[in-house]
Amino acid sequence: MAGEKFDRSSQDVGNILALEHVNVRIPDQGLATLFYIVGLGLTRDPYLMVGTDNMWANAGQQQFHLPTARPQVLRGCVGLVVPDLEALKTRLGSVSDKLAGTRFDYAVENKHVSVTCPWGNRLRCHAPGPEWGDLTLGIPYVEFPVEPGCAKGIAAFYRAALGAPATIAPDGAGAVARVQVGVRQELRFRETREALPPYDGHHIAIYIADFSGTHRWLAERGLITEESNEVQYRFTEIVDPETVRPLFTIEHEVRCATHPMYLRPLINRNPAQRQATYARGRDAFVPGLG
Repeated sequence: MAGEKFDRSSQDVGNILALEHVNVRIPDQGLATLFYIVGLGLTRDPYLMVGTDNMWANAGQQQFHLPTARPQVLRGCVGLVVPDLEALKTRLGSVSDKLAGTRFDYAVENKHVSVTCPWGNRLRCHAPGPEWGDLTLGIPYVEFPVEPGCAKGIAAFYRAALGAPATIAPDGAGAVARVQVGVRQELRFRETREALPPYDGHHIAIYIADFSGTHRWLAERGLITEESNEVQYRFTEIVDPETVRPLFTIEHEVRCATHPMYLRPLINRNPAQRQATYARGRDAFVPGLG
């Protein structure tokens, strides 16, 4: 039957279904609570990791995992969409004195707020907008700095190893590779001439559909670093798919769609609730809530 023609490829998501969490170790759960929960307005997961040795901070359908140990600093920055940038600035200002003496900082940029955690991890906080679709709270991207000339090979790696759509485009004096991750999420690899800090073990977690195919490709090249269990494995090196030359190091915790935590519903609070101005029925965060 004849009808309107659609570009069906525009709705393809590729093999990587979702980016679930970013994991960095932190040495002080009290300071982490002030920054991630009070300052950023995120929500501590009420069901898992509720002790003092780890904290999972919910950000929409994504999380920050924050185990207690010597601090790690992600090489790059995490993009975070929050419902209200003005409210974010107020919250960050409210914790400034309590985070004095740490690396905490924030600055209002042109269209976002740049934030640094007490141990140096950088976030770029955005308001909801067309670029993020209907996302009002969550992690739409993680961006990494890479050496000049590496972006093209990194894009090829994700296409070959993980079956993910990936593009490369000029970016100043270099290039940037953008890897599609599920719906409205991506990994960005931006070339820079600045010296890269050493890798300290932080990681990201992704879910993929072709679990065995990706494992086979990585195993054939000796890239699997951990056979976690039947629903998860890990790899650390991003390589040129033709020469297997290492291009960038970032551990990927790879999970399948049958993993029991895939699409686990996450609790998110409405950080605008206050005892003095309490409004019934508005404790939970609801997308689009005024």
